[in-house]
Amino acid sequence: MASMDSLQAGYEGHYVDGFQLYLQRSQEHKVIREFIDRILPDEFARIAEGKKSLNVLGVGSGGGELDAHILSVLQTKVPGTSINADVLEPSHELNENFKALVAKTPNLQKLSFNWHSMTCAEYETMFKNKKETKRFDLVHMIQMLFYVTDLKATVKFFHSLLREKGKLLIIHEAASSGWNTLWKTYKEELCKRSLSDYLSAGDIKDRLQELGLKYEEHALHNTLDITMCFDKADEMGEKLLDFMTDQVHFHQSLNADVRAGIVDLLQNKCSTKKDGRIMFDCSLTALLVYP
Repeated sequence: MASMDSLQAGYEGHYVDGFQLYLQRSQEHKVIREFIDRILPDEFARIAEGKKSLNVLGVGSGGGELDAHILSVLQTKVPGTSINADVLEPSHELNENFKALVAKTPNLQKLSFNWHSMTCAEYETMFKNKKETKRFDLVHMIQMLFYVTDLKATVKFFHSLLREKGKLLIIHEAASSGWNTLWKTYKEELCKRSLSDYLSAGDIKDRLQELGLKYEEHALHNTLDITMCFDKADEMGEKLLDFMTDQVHFHQSLNADVRAGIVDLLQNKCSTKKDGRIMFDCSLTALLVYP
């Protein structure tokens, strides 16, 4: 059904350096945390009503930074309610990072954790073979659906795990973002390494509609200053450009016409100019899917 093996393979050396630079400069996690703080507390109150315990499943949790924030907000909103957290992440290294985060965060140590170092497909197989009956009050999938091979089947399976009043939270790159413009325009050239295809939140919404699932949509606006990407002498700029295009040394990869086309697209179709800076649209969409 789904595979996150490419994500695990991607978290190495050059890629992870670029990813960390992107997170730092775009403040993407800050934007997501602000959404969580603004929208999820009331959702958590509705989900928890009449329940003595809550089960949360994070899919593609990475190092756990956003999972930890979700769980902390949930603890604050429903004090005294038992919370069980399941973590699904194929990278052993990232799971260890998450465990280290729990070890130094006192409030998280009060929770019960189950760690699943496996892909989505392996988790589904295990779940069905064991005839597992566990269901979840919240399943969240944040910026990870790039790495599945069958989007519709993946969403259908994880949605099926929801308890009464539970919610599936999907956060993904917006259909109106520069990411969508870049990767769909140059899909043939860029989808050769970590990704075999590119999808935006618009594609996810199409699959939800095909499945007959109702959802509410929230826009998470964000921009990233990419001015330095267009200075070939700027090492940080090239590292960021490498990450954005999934290349190793962008200026030495692809052919000259493709590179020129990508540079033009990034400057003129994916971004706006503000005070002489080039601001890339890296907005996200959050989808809260009903049971």
